[in-house]
Amino acid sequence: MKNVLTFILAGGKGERLNPLTRDRAKPAVPFGGIYRIVDFTLSNCINSGLRRIFVLIQYKSFSLQKHILSGWDVVSSQLGEFIDVVPAQQRLGEDWYKGTADAIYQNIYSINDYNPDLVLILAGDHLYKMDYQKMIAAHLKNDADVSVACIKMPKEDSVHFGVIEADKDNFICGFQEKPTVPRTIPTDPEKIYASMGIYLFSRKVLMQELERDAVDVRSDHDFGKNIIPRMVATRKKLLAYNFGEQSSYWRDIGTRDAYYQANMDLVRPDPPFGLYDRNWPLRTHYSHYPPVLMKTVRENGQEVPGMVVDSIISPGCLIEGGRVERSVLSPMVVVHKHTHIQDSVIMENVTIGEGAQIRNAIIDKQVVVPAGEKIGYDLELDRKRFAVTASGIVIVAKKTSIES
Repeated sequence: MKNVLTFILAGGKGERLNPLTRDRAKPAVPFGGIYRIVDFTLSNCINSGLRRIFVLIQYKSFSLQKHILSGWDVVSSQLGEFIDVVPAQQRLGEDWYKGTADAIYQNIYSINDYNPDLVLILAGDHLYKMDYQKMIAAHLKNDADVSVACIKMPKEDSVHFGVIEADKDNFICGFQEKPTVPRTIPTDPEKIYASMGIYLFSRKVLMQELERDAVDVRSDHDFGKNIIPRMVATRKKLLAYNFGEQSSYWRDIGTRDAYYQANMDLVRPDPPFGLYDRNWPLRTHYSHYPPVLMKTVRENGQEVPGMVVDSIISPGCLIEGGRVERSVLSPMVVVHKHTHIQDSVIMENVTIGEGAQIRNAIIDKQVVVPAGEKIGYDLELDRKRFAVTASGIVIVAKKTSIES
């Protein structure tokens, strides 16, 4: 679709994901074994036929930029296609990106250069599968100025989202940013329509709104806080696009517990989000790893088999007599004998020592867990050594040295 220009916002600090974002941007956090979070938005774009994409980066962006340059060379420049990584450049002043709208405004020259009919604005830290062509078709059919993708959510979650109020024709007549007392869906008073942070603008309208917002000293320069509410107040044609017509699964991986739960969703008996749909391939940068080896070791004349139950095991993993249950292992993880890993996320190049026990944990890259170590069994002890989430998930930061 050459008349659509896509921006992926991937410059957020991701402070609520710390320590996973201590050394990397949130969209670059590993997920699901071999992926990075940003891969899911990029895969949606490619699968939807959108091949003119700017990825806007800012904080701790080295690994994100490296990942995209290495793994997303899948478009043809000769056909006018691109996936370009664009750092904050201070082109319009001395400020870095001050908000989602300001990030687009600071790259307004790109919109002028390509002169698209439509501009699609996406977040780089959400997990979902979406055919954007269907949203584009709805936008054009309804001659909308902007379309905002929305999904039904429990009303108690309203403090985390922009809440949309729509009329019978699905046009937005009200918008609340993270309200404590939200306007619920009239036919379903326990649910709200939550904004997914996906905006499809007609180019001329977007340019007008960005110019107006840029000179407003009271603005936070944010689409959810400022642009969309202002457009509602001025009676622009805002369409609420119901993502529920395509899928019921969407996750904003903005917190540590949300990140953990999204990984655990992948290893449920009936996962709500699948990685194995050949009709909607998920792409990533793929290194050359050896196959997985499940190894039976001998001890005192007896065999100790490696065992995996309801888990994702990435290439290059070596499981020597350990047991892995309901867990996600990234590439090159070594699991030694008599270990037991449950309900955990283990990232790349982690070694789990003999007899170690791990449960309800996230272990970041390049950590060596000593033999006999226990993580996730004594939260008071774990809090003294590691990060622990509100729900009791233990997070071991990248390259942490654990004393035995």
